[in-house]
Amino acid sequence: MTVLIKIIQLLLALSILVIIHEFGHFLFARIFKTRVEKFFLFFDWPWAIIKRKIGETEYGIGMIPLGGYVKISGMIDESMDREQMKLPPQPYEFRSKPSWQRLIIMLGGVVFNFIFAMLIYVAVLSFWGETYLPAANVKYGILTDSTGYAMGLRNGDKILSVDGEPVDNFYSIVPDIILNDRRVITVDRKGEIVDVPVGREFIPLLLKNADVIDARIPFGPFVIAEFARESPAQAAGIATGDEVIALDSIRFEWYDEFQAYIVANRGKPLGVTVKRGEELIDFSVTATEAGILGIYREPADIFEFNTKHYNFFEAIPAGVAKGFKTTSDYLKQFKLIFSRETKGYESLGGFITIGSIFPGIWNWQSFWNLTAFLSLILAVMNILPIPALDGGHVMFLIYEVVTGRKPSDKFLEYAQVTGMIILLALLIFANGNDILRLIRK
Repeated sequence: MTVLIKIIQLLLALSILVIIHEFGHFLFARIFKTRVEKFFLFFDWPWAIIKRKIGETEYGIGMIPLGGYVKISGMIDESMDREQMKLPPQPYEFRSKPSWQRLIIMLGGVVFNFIFAMLIYVAVLSFWGETYLPAANVKYGILTDSTGYAMGLRNGDKILSVDGEPVDNFYSIVPDIILNDRRVITVDRKGEIVDVPVGREFIPLLLKNADVIDARIPFGPFVIAEFARESPAQAAGIATGDEVIALDSIRFEWYDEFQAYIVANRGKPLGVTVKRGEELIDFSVTATEAGILGIYREPADIFEFNTKHYNFFEAIPAGVAKGFKTTSDYLKQFKLIFSRETKGYESLGGFITIGSIFPGIWNWQSFWNLTAFLSLILAVMNILPIPALDGGHVMFLIYEVVTGRKPSDKFLEYAQVTGMIILLALLIFANGNDILRLIRK
């Protein structure tokens, strides 16, 4: 069910964004009296699920859910309609319009994605506000992994500042280190102030694992709220409402120590002591090979989150600022992909990676925040100067505006094919990374 909810959210978000993007092209094409032959969500090859012609435009939903398109008359695009291009140009065709009009038409999709993201951020901030965990409220310090230990961090460290700047949002620490070339993390370690240097050799590892730093959680109280579909604990007779007290008579102070003990003894019988009412009961439970008992604890108010509220008029500049900052951060991250030092290309992901960022339960605030983020990604990716993308068309149109010379239709056709090959290769590489990560798990 969790995976299904993620898939539904991903498809809904992408469908909304594709429609918004293509409507940007469609609107400016109509403004400049350019004929739009098709407006499709998804690709209608080999056929369309639904289609209907209204006026001169055919609207529909295609079979292949990998995007969508508008087919503009007299334009070399992914439809590769060579026959139309052999005919004399018509006044209503894209190729007959002035270069500045064609440039605006091609920029329409990207512009609409940017505007749409800003509008979402404004709406989310005005309706829900912005909730975050202040670093000062991570009262039990951090939980870190082997990468963090190699850097010099330790479980229980309380992060005070990064490069001398006080930290406010706890979960922005790792992105800030990656994107802004931070060099020193200052922590409070059991009352002692310690500077932990961040070597650049750790950046590739931080890119692959953003959970290097997390908030440490105490073990108790551990009251069972529900069970996983496959639960050794439930099969052994443990019930919801039971409070887990110990494993093999060991009482844990921290939840991560409890998890580590289960993983270290996976496949072996564990003595699980629970408190049921006033009675202590012992059960023998064999954890799965993945180190899972199949139990979920009741949520506890361990940390105090802050929520900054905005009225509608305050949300407008805040939403726009958030949109620009998110775009800036994504561009910095995008730059890391091509860096040999960071090996960012290894963290490049496809549809599985994108789908995994959605929560396993339906949450409208998360859905719209992630949809805004994907809208900005779609805008940035589409403006790249790669033939077959909007940015490729824009690149050739800017050349035409500057030089006064229009590239030949044959050249544009070859460029379109080349761009489609590049995009297919990137698609295979990104989704191949996803598959390799699943295999390695």
